[in-house]
Amino acid sequence: MIKAEQVKELRERTGSGMMECKKALTETDGDLEKAIIYLREHGLAAAAKKAGRATGEGKVEAYIHPGSKLGVMVEVNCETDFVARTDEYQSLCHEIAMQIAASDPSYLDRSQVPESVVEQEKEIARTQAVSEGKPKPEKVIEKIVEGRLEKFYQTNCLLEQPYIRDPQRSVTDLLKEAISKLGENIVVSRFVRFRLGEEA
Repeated sequence: MIKAEQVKELRERTGSGMMECKKALTETDGDLEKAIIYLREHGLAAAAKKAGRATGEGKVEAYIHPGSKLGVMVEVNCETDFVARTDEYQSLCHEIAMQIAASDPSYLDRSQVPESVVEQEKEIARTQAVSEGKPKPEKVIEKIVEGRLEKFYQTNCLLEQPYIRDPQRSVTDLLKEAISKLGENIVVSRFVRFRLGEEA
């Protein structure tokens, strides 16, 4: 039998709806930690279904770091004005702006990285792999290059960066969780980051 206190605690920890929490606890025999995992997995699946839907509403969030030497503007879109006005959505936009301020991404996602930059990064990684330690077979070098390229994407692409408040999750995970919670497709469209005295 699932108790009301368990549902309440799960709701507080995940922000999910009451019925979803009850179902998750029923499916996991009242195990709170397993229920959290269950909600995340099912929420992400639901988010994937909403990914293609049009996003004509949203907001432009501005964040100025204390001291006024660093500022960010980011456009985050959703499907309806109703969701755009919710506290959860406003909070998400603020978190994304702070992420950009703290982590200084160069691109939104890997599709925006120019081919010339990808090739240059591969070349640097290959040169490093060849010159480090003993000679390595070509397959090993390729694996090292792949790994370093993935690291480059995680560092430089906003959606692949580890979320500053919880590095176990990426910014994409954060978005998917918000989509699951708010029931609408949400996308980050563009951003700009200014540091005082920096060349554009």
